[in-house]
Amino acid sequence: MTEIEQRRRSLSERLTELKVDALLVSSPANVRYLTGYAGSNGLLLLTKTEAHFFTDPRYAIEASEKISCKVHIEKKALLIGASAVIKRKRLKKIGFESSWLRFEDYSKLKEELTLGVVLHPIGRVIEEQRMVKSPSEIALIRRSVITNSAAYEKTIRRVHAGAREMDIAAELDYQMRALGAEKAAFETIVASGTRTALPHAHPTAHRLGENELLLIDMGACQEGYASDMTRVAHTGTPSKRILKIYKAVLEAQLASVASVKAGVTTGEVDAAARNVLKRHELDRAFVHSTGHGLGLEIHEPPRIARKDKTMLRAGMAITIEPGAYIDGVGGIRIEDTVLVTENGCEMLTQTPKDFTEI
Repeated sequence: MTEIEQRRRSLSERLTELKVDALLVSSPANVRYLTGYAGSNGLLLLTKTEAHFFTDPRYAIEASEKISCKVHIEKKALLIGASAVIKRKRLKKIGFESSWLRFEDYSKLKEELTLGVVLHPIGRVIEEQRMVKSPSEIALIRRSVITNSAAYEKTIRRVHAGAREMDIAAELDYQMRALGAEKAAFETIVASGTRTALPHAHPTAHRLGENELLLIDMGACQEGYASDMTRVAHTGTPSKRILKIYKAVLEAQLASVASVKAGVTTGEVDAAARNVLKRHELDRAFVHSTGHGLGLEIHEPPRIARKDKTMLRAGMAITIEPGAYIDGVGGIRIEDTVLVTENGCEMLTQTPKDFTEI
């Protein structure tokens, strides 16, 4: 049995517990996790004994060769094909992903199904299963992290005052692809000067000044798996205030990383960073959560956030990314991808955290 088939079996064994006869999977990441399918139009119907995969004729050859489910090639909407199987198998209670099934599709499915069939929301059950990564998934995340760091190192050597934010972002994206990534895991963030105080700034035509901060937040998507890293550099000599903020954020990031291990809650990991920033009177400048899980998606459970009670388990891949943002001054964020272990964590990101002067 392959790893993907084992994932489906583990989920199908939970259908009784979920009180459904079958599960309709529509999230692209969850479909990929359970079938290996990476196309743009796929749907999975999982029963206690069978797995039915639906796609359109564009993916017929790929699906028949690579997917170990009962494959259905549909010329109409995939939900119509799924409803036909539901009726033929006389399934009565169908679980669906409430976060992913659009109301329009939900209504269409209700119309197609016979009287007495119930649609039951099941929440983020599959995402919870995905939180703990297998050895093969960890290897893919590790490879994505290495590609991401290499792209950063190749690019940062070429960055100079006068370069536009959008050109730096384009070079980062090019280097990721040249090194083996299929795409960036998210829109690459490049911000300079006071724009670094915008945590999710979009790259613009602004040119990097002679004495400015530069914040780069980037991630590679390689063989479907994401990485995530943020580093800060500076042209010229940074001011004492900027250096003080950087040291405080670095201290917070290292404290948060040191708190990571199986059995600790995500809220405790978040608190480790916030407590340090509070000592430096920067807690109010930290305006987002400390991190998140990643894998087939750039943001997936668990969320490393204030008072969150999710228990860390060995095999989770998470980011640690505290920051401080001051309007009119700038922002500092330091982010690494780490792997939770029984007694701590493994630092997957190997890019140095030195405050680089360009």
